[in-house]
Amino acid sequence: MSKPETSASPVEPRPAGAPRHAAPKKPEERKIPLILKVYGFLCMADGIVTVPMVFIFLGLLWWAMSARPDLVSIGDDPTLPVILMAISIVVSLGNAISLIVFGRSLLKNRRRNAARWSHALIATTLVQIILRVMLEGIGTNLIADAIQLVIVLALSVTVDPQLRRERHLKQAMREMTDREADRAGMLGRDLEGKGYIELNFFNLFWVFTVCCVLGLIIETVYHMVVVDPGVYQDRAGMLFGPFSPIYGFGAVLMTVALNRFYKANPIIIFVVSAVIGGLFEAATAWFMQVGFGAIAWDYSGSTIFGLFPDPVAALFGGRTSTLFMCMWGALGFVWIKFCLPWLLKFINIIPWKIRYSFTALCAVLMLVNGVMTLQALDCWFERLSGTAGTTPVEEFYARNFDNEYMEHRFESMTITPEDSGRVDSSAVAEATVAPASDAGSAA
Repeated sequence: MSKPETSASPVEPRPAGAPRHAAPKKPEERKIPLILKVYGFLCMADGIVTVPMVFIFLGLLWWAMSARPDLVSIGDDPTLPVILMAISIVVSLGNAISLIVFGRSLLKNRRRNAARWSHALIATTLVQIILRVMLEGIGTNLIADAIQLVIVLALSVTVDPQLRRERHLKQAMREMTDREADRAGMLGRDLEGKGYIELNFFNLFWVFTVCCVLGLIIETVYHMVVVDPGVYQDRAGMLFGPFSPIYGFGAVLMTVALNRFYKANPIIIFVVSAVIGGLFEAATAWFMQVGFGAIAWDYSGSTIFGLFPDPVAALFGGRTSTLFMCMWGALGFVWIKFCLPWLLKFINIIPWKIRYSFTALCAVLMLVNGVMTLQALDCWFERLSGTAGTTPVEEFYARNFDNEYMEHRFESMTITPEDSGRVDSSAVAEATVAPASDAGSAA
């Protein structure tokens, strides 16, 4: 008896070696949800519309500075609100470009690219919020940026889980490498042997911070003992905290420059340190004088052992001297031979679990301190130049850091607008005489 025929749908033969079941897709291969693609399209549209508007605002700002410079500048130099507005426009351009690339990545299902650009958007959005607060105050103007920040923060974590796992793995590998270096007594050292210390952000930031404090202590003691015996003067160089940034930056420069010379002849170390330290001191003094009319130190009239004028002080207009260049040379030698090894041991006391997160937090606080210091100095300069503050940022500094506060905080600094490179003496005279004449006419 023949078997009955059965009707069955034809089955495609399975290629040799092919798996019986399709493997699950990797996270980066999974389709991005439709709602995120819609958001990506909106981001692209927002960015495309913003780019031409940015150039229009730049044109208007340039026109205002050309047509009515008295409203937006002191002499030939723009005021702080104008500088902040220009920065805000540039940040808006960067944010718009990031939105376009980020939105396109979502539409093209490129999870990794979208995750990376989301971090750029987080940075630009945060800066935009800060600038809006300084220029416009706190209000409904922050709603759009706040919503964008929340969404992008969420997407930076969820859009590509694989990238997040890779970062955790890299962090674990870095901690393992650091622990092995610690056991070998090489933690923070240059493992390739080309220099003494590893020139990474972690090491250099703490070199900067510790030396800001140590430099301030040394300068304060030197002033009390040598310059004006028995008299204490606040020598701080930042708005908050016991920091003198010139010593921090000087230490970082010394560390980078002398890192490969730590085994060199002491004379070479001394000369390199003296040249770098003297040039850095002169450049800092020049910047403070040209930017703010501030003279924090002046070595004009210095002599060599009281016998003849100091040629270095004469060459640099009193912004540095032979004595202080020699002091920089000696400090550089002591620094690279004795202080840096000690400081490296001190830095490595920071616990493993908070080593990098704590450093990142302190770096943000130090950056905020530095930015606020420059803004407070600029607003102080504007007030002494006769410019009335009208924006929230100017009113904030006038209310919390007025002239009396700044004079007490920066005792060693004198702001003289007529000595700066931003205005001339006649412009300052007109600005300061005008309020007095108005008051006299009103009386």
